[in-house]
Amino acid sequence: MAKILVIDDEKSIRTTLQEILQYESHEVDLASSGPEGLEMFAQSKYDIVLCDIKMPEMDGLEVLEKIIEKESDTQVIMISGHGNVENAVFAIKRGAYDFIQKPLDLNRLLITIRNAMDKSSLITETTVLKKKVKKTLDMVGESPAILLVKDMIEKVAATDARVLITGDNGTGKELVARWLHEKSERASKSFVEVNCAAIPSELIESELFGHEKGAFTSAIKQRKGKFEQADGGTLFLDEIGDMSLSAQAKVLRALQEHKITRVGSDSDINVNVRIIAATNKNLKEEIAKNNFREDLYHRLSVILIRVPSLNERTEDIPLLASHFNELICEEYGMPLKTITPDAIKALQEISWTGNIREFRNVLERLIILCDKEISGKDVLQFAQPIGKK
Repeated sequence: MAKILVIDDEKSIRTTLQEILQYESHEVDLASSGPEGLEMFAQSKYDIVLCDIKMPEMDGLEVLEKIIEKESDTQVIMISGHGNVENAVFAIKRGAYDFIQKPLDLNRLLITIRNAMDKSSLITETTVLKKKVKKTLDMVGESPAILLVKDMIEKVAATDARVLITGDNGTGKELVARWLHEKSERASKSFVEVNCAAIPSELIESELFGHEKGAFTSAIKQRKGKFEQADGGTLFLDEIGDMSLSAQAKVLRALQEHKITRVGSDSDINVNVRIIAATNKNLKEEIAKNNFREDLYHRLSVILIRVPSLNERTEDIPLLASHFNELICEEYGMPLKTITPDAIKALQEISWTGNIREFRNVLERLIILCDKEISGKDVLQFAQPIGKK
């Protein structure tokens, strides 16, 4: 059932629409003019507005614009006895969901309303999902160590400078990379991630640069690599310290010349990609061991961002606990748990070798296993700390 506002200066049209729509179990309000309709719209939430395009006091297109300014989720269907292609195109360009000509085809009207409701539901679901994703990607913390990282992101994101992110496993290197992308001029384009440690060395070149059909036994069709997929956007090379030397050489060429070559091809492909790399290894030590190219290191490390371990920012644990409490309880459809001060203190005394990833897992375990309250005793029982500070 939808809540529908009908704005039309013809009483017969208003009452006919009201009877039909109420018979279909919709809730219907009526307005005889644009100003009256806008006043009603300001006082109540409507799923759909049916609005006449030609009215004496206020043009329907002006009503449409004011509704869209106030509430983008509401679908506006324009109706008019002066219907033509030009009016329809103009109304839709201004933001109308559809345009229906008088005399109204009732079957078409009902189908249009049903489709508009489906679109409205999809927009609502998308909005909720975006909020959930944003919450998941929040960089939580106010400690000096994490504030330094946030400040670096703010300064660097707007540029196309290559960034090398270092830090232990689970500290949130990918989160830093995503924030660099989201705050950049490339935010509307793709963010493509490659976990270099998870791809076998013999497949990494195909994964990064793509391949032509028949380039090797299993290459049954042409495939675009991650560089091409990220064209115009950001390519995040996670755990780049695990990349083979042969792949490193090709990545270096791509950075120098902004060109790549698919496996099995002789043709160059121009690419416009911002590179962000991350590693938990000491690349200078890897260079000394001849495991990493020094020239590639200098290409990647225009900006260096080190993500601190959780043990270096234990003052952020109360904020992190609150954040994950809200996030995890929402995921499980559970009421928020109360985390007592002695529980926070116990969490701060744990040596978090797995950093934020381990911390989240422990919070999830505590939320599942504890009742309404998480106490210090619960932390000692269920957190299973590796060691004390």
